[in-house]
Amino acid sequence: MGWLRTLSIASLAGLALALVGQGASAQSGKTIKLVVPVPPGASTDAIARLMAEQIGRAQGVTIVVENRPGASGMIGTEQVSRATPDGTTLLMTANTYLIDAQTRKANYHPVTAFEPICLLVQSPAVFVVNGASPYRNLKDMLDAAKAKPGELTMAAVGPGSTFQMGFTTMTKTAGVSMTYVPYQGSAPAVTAVMGQHVTSAFSGYAVVAENVKADKLRALGVATARRIEPLPNVATFDEQGFKGLEVDNWFGVVAPAGAPKELLAQLGSWFRAALAEPEVKAKLALQGLYPVGQCGDEFAAYVKKRFGEYGEMIKESNIKTE
Repeated sequence: MGWLRTLSIASLAGLALALVGQGASAQSGKTIKLVVPVPPGASTDAIARLMAEQIGRAQGVTIVVENRPGASGMIGTEQVSRATPDGTTLLMTANTYLIDAQTRKANYHPVTAFEPICLLVQSPAVFVVNGASPYRNLKDMLDAAKAKPGELTMAAVGPGSTFQMGFTTMTKTAGVSMTYVPYQGSAPAVTAVMGQHVTSAFSGYAVVAENVKADKLRALGVATARRIEPLPNVATFDEQGFKGLEVDNWFGVVAPAGAPKELLAQLGSWFRAALAEPEVKAKLALQGLYPVGQCGDEFAAYVKKRFGEYGEMIKESNIKTE
């Protein structure tokens, strides 16, 4: 429906009362604009629309989702960084906004230019091989890589993705040489494994779920802090000797720097309540996404921590900056 889509219709006066009642400076007659810096159909977009619909229905406010794609998400992100911090413009973003600003020239700082509201959902990363592969776990594959330096390959979206950085960390830690093969998306990378054009792939669980269940792909490890519910028998990277290696994708919502704390707390409570709804959880699960609901200072600390970790991984991976 164009770049804009109104996800709930409510009284503008009701919105103003809700925000002003929490110490916000939003003026009567304004809606909440939720900017998505990627095209419609991407995971970030789907999460934004799901949240906007649920919050609009539950809180009686009007939320408009606006897609502002371009420059790997940096155009929409910069737009929000320059917006008036009155709670009427928010950014739905993925963890890549912390990476892109360290590999490209950005007119904003991803940590200081925004006020974190909530870490909403995470998508676990899974390392897979073809279902007919002889490798049953990471050790099997890495032993083979040691015997055949550079011959084994790994496909993933990139370059410059968390998957590439996780791959580099893994191979350096293991002291092996494998070849990274970049693809424009996770789906074609996984297809390459299915066709046995590459040895392995790093991908979000949602992309590989059905083929793992059908034994067309085999998961060798999950790059998360703990094992994930759909794959209880697949060990984490940490359990297989790669301490602290996490390569999950995560999605959150932030406001321009300077937004009032009271307003941020109110918005955080709305997003947290939306994530708690069974219908929302079910829809997220279909996409391989898991609710987190980490808000306020806790999310702010998480953003700073991951920004530093990504910076180190970028250096380790020798990713060229623009």
